[in-house]
Amino acid sequence: MKIAIVGHGKMGRAIERIARERGHQIVAIIDENNIDDINSEAFASADVAIEFTRPEAALDNYRMILPTGVPLVSGTTGWGSSDQLLPMIDRADSAMIWSSNFSVGVNIFFAVNSFLARIMNRFPQYTPQMEEVHHIHKLDHPSGTAKTLAEGIIEATDRIAEWTEDPSHRPDQLLINHRREGEVPGIHSIVWQSPMDSITLTHSAKTRDSFALGAVIAAEWLPGHKGLFSTADMMADLLK
Repeated sequence: MKIAIVGHGKMGRAIERIARERGHQIVAIIDENNIDDINSEAFASADVAIEFTRPEAALDNYRMILPTGVPLVSGTTGWGSSDQLLPMIDRADSAMIWSSNFSVGVNIFFAVNSFLARIMNRFPQYTPQMEEVHHIHKLDHPSGTAKTLAEGIIEATDRIAEWTEDPSHRPDQLLINHRREGEVPGIHSIVWQSPMDSITLTHSAKTRDSFALGAVIAAEWLPGHKGLFSTADMMADLLK
């Protein structure tokens, strides 16, 4: 498979290494210094593009990539809502899979989180709270993964209406705390507290390779599809 990489920071380099290890060819590497190469013949020859950049650059990148017809895998977070993507994808008659986290372990964590939240909906004495920890280079907060986890809790729990980072939150708000420390790849913890006990779910990433591998697996899956997809769509298909 021919892959174009957009964003060549630590994640982009991990994706490049893992893609080559899995036998794929890298036909274009795009960063902020050669962004116009998205319009090059080399980029157009790609079977799929993988984009991990900055929140402020993501939408402009999508506007350039999707009209080329090259299917797009993106893990950039903090740029806005997926509602902004649908018109671009429809106009281009293309395909995109976006996720706040491509790690296989995290996607299992998403499923467990939603399952526990459905159970806790029947036990109002428990109150959820979340904390996410990432490296000091991650500027947006809360993380996209934390937001996805929060959405799973909100959808499954009648008494939680929204998430917030305000410590003086209302009872119907899920508090998300964030910390930025060293080179931590990512730790997410959800605690359900009651006056009697607590239940904690935690996922701790050891390296960026788990995210990079998931993105390459998504790139292998996406060609041949049309529309906007999530990792949940991909996992459901792969596990048939």
